[in-house]
Amino acid sequence: LAHGFLVELAHNGSMRFSIILTPLQLGGVALLCGAAALAQPGSPPQTYAPPAALPGAPAPAPLPVAPVLPLLPAQPVATPVAPPLATAAPSDSVILDMRDAFRRADKARLASLLPLARGHALEPWAAYWALKARLEEASPLEVQDFLTRYAGTYQEDRLRNDWLLLSGKRRDWASFSAEYPRYRMRDDREVRCYAVAADIAAGKPASKEVAAQVRRDWFAQRELDDGCLYAAGLLHQAGVLPYQELWKKARLALEANRASLARAAVALDAPDVAPEVAAIQQSPIRFLTSRAAVGTRKGQELVMLALIKLATQNADQAAQQLDSKWSVQLGAEERNWAWGVIGKWSALALSDQANGYFAKVTRDADLSDDLLAWKARAALRAGDWRSVQRAVDAMQDPAADDGAWIYWKARAQLALARSDADRAAPRTALERLAANPGSSGFYEKLAREELGQPLMSPPPPAPLTAEERDAARRHIGLNRALLAIALGLRGDGVREWNYWTNLHVPGGMGDRELLAAADFACARQVWDRCINASERTKSFMDFSQRFPTPHRDAVVRQSQAIGLDPAYVYGLIRQESRFVMDARSGVGASGLMQVMPATARWTARKIGLDGFVPSQINDRDTNILIGTNYLKLALDDFQGSMPMAAAAYNAGPGRPRNWRNGPVLEGAIWAENIPFNETRDYVKKVLSNTADYAGLFTGQPQSLKRRLGTVGPLAPGEPDMSRDLP
Repeated sequence: LAHGFLVELAHNGSMRFSIILTPLQLGGVALLCGAAALAQPGSPPQTYAPPAALPGAPAPAPLPVAPVLPLLPAQPVATPVAPPLATAAPSDSVILDMRDAFRRADKARLASLLPLARGHALEPWAAYWALKARLEEASPLEVQDFLTRYAGTYQEDRLRNDWLLLSGKRRDWASFSAEYPRYRMRDDREVRCYAVAADIAAGKPASKEVAAQVRRDWFAQRELDDGCLYAAGLLHQAGVLPYQELWKKARLALEANRASLARAAVALDAPDVAPEVAAIQQSPIRFLTSRAAVGTRKGQELVMLALIKLATQNADQAAQQLDSKWSVQLGAEERNWAWGVIGKWSALALSDQANGYFAKVTRDADLSDDLLAWKARAALRAGDWRSVQRAVDAMQDPAADDGAWIYWKARAQLALARSDADRAAPRTALERLAANPGSSGFYEKLAREELGQPLMSPPPPAPLTAEERDAARRHIGLNRALLAIALGLRGDGVREWNYWTNLHVPGGMGDRELLAAADFACARQVWDRCINASERTKSFMDFSQRFPTPHRDAVVRQSQAIGLDPAYVYGLIRQESRFVMDARSGVGASGLMQVMPATARWTARKIGLDGFVPSQINDRDTNILIGTNYLKLALDDFQGSMPMAAAAYNAGPGRPRNWRNGPVLEGAIWAENIPFNETRDYVKKVLSNTADYAGLFTGQPQSLKRRLGTVGPLAPGEPDMSRDLP
């Protein structure tokens, strides 16, 4: 046992056996393995003796017994059978080997390893991988056996989700309808669409409400899927989803460069012209110049698709085509939508023409909320407050974007107000936004500052009771999630954690349960799950959980050594990695501060770090050293502008260098007009985080507006110091 932890479990009150967990990612496993290995599906409550702490490691908090989770009332399940006791302890390496085999789709390897995983705390994952890999050839009896054996677990509902998708694809509505009522997560759009198709197959009438639900799910799908496309076709045949909605989906798809999705949507109404979508995708200007007139309704719709595609390539050329040739041949709705798309893509290019293009829209209600948001952004950039208000007024759901449009409509109303009576309604809207008890984000902060309220850390919630804390630590699902994360199966662990906090019951855990779950994750230093759970509370905020400060000595020492605000560094790290030490992005950024190898090499040379090799960025202190120095260089080169430096850190310095051109804007308007969705969200969150960390560090009122400042072009003749930044 020199290389493992001995965990003794009492089984059925009398039989005892040992599980040896090898010390992979030793510190995390030492804290988690005992708690997560407490019980297997179907077994009665078991007692647990915690392992001794590692030398030099903090002693883990005692973890009480984890009871078997109760089944949902709607889940008829046979009496669970405890897995057979193993004479040899299942090894963590078996689980890791099975995960690798699952990624390779090695069904034979999975089948041979599964018996060796029996009795391990992550056995439900092992069994899921083994069956998921061969689900298409599995029998319904095998599926039901799995669902019964692992009843009440995340893996049970995960496999049910997969089985529902397969049943829908096969049009096996009997199998689908048998399992759908037991489906707990209800978060898969394609499954929801299949449920509508199953109802139609069973003879249930298709209502307008059902059509609206399918429309929402289908329009939200960015990739071609069978379920929502099939349901949309059935609803169109039933006369409750008109052809205009099919073509609108095609518009959205082609604008997003999803030609196959656009073609499939068109084929539901006009299969004879669907192949022409490919020609439009290849060269929209050739399509437009080769035709003299729209001819038919279908021709009109194809011209719309071509104008939309052209706008994504050259908004001014699309405007010229629309103005000179096609405007008179289109209906009012088509013209308005076309001008909206042209305006959006002009706004994405930060063109001064954008607001003028949007001004050609004669009825804002013809535009989608996405197009209206870009109309509002273009108007903000142009200082056109009346157009800002009109755009927000036309939105179907102005509250959907983190309070942005509630805030900007109120600002527009205040800018246009002529009397105290005119100011009453916008002030009330700002007060409601500022008073959100569960959120203190970018726009809540700006609303408070607009009202003259100080930005202070909220009072903490009532402390957890022993019973609340105990319930989280006894929760099998949370323990299993944390163990998976500790073993390096972060994606699987995160999905299981999110299931238990968000999806196991409608609406997710209550606020006090979330507080206790976050406390559990924080105690285990799994910071991303701590933050994730804590941010879901709606009636209070615990800033000690939402804004933790791991590695505080290292971060503060390095930040202060180079004249950087530690609150800014923490605000950025929280957004970059959520304090996950081994975080790696899809483009190769690594570590706490998500440093790219090329950026690391350049920064190391710049600060005189001799002998640096890119592999060193995985070292905590080196990552902090490189990341903070690059951030400081960016901040200095962008004249101390925190939003521009944050944008440079996320999107590279060349982009904010271009985005600053144009009028001088208040920082919030500049941030809202960032063309990249990810960078726009990133800058707002980093700056908001910074204000929150500064409040925690100092105990003093903070200002987000002061940190945002103003952003504009360099003064004539002023050198651009950012040109050297990679």
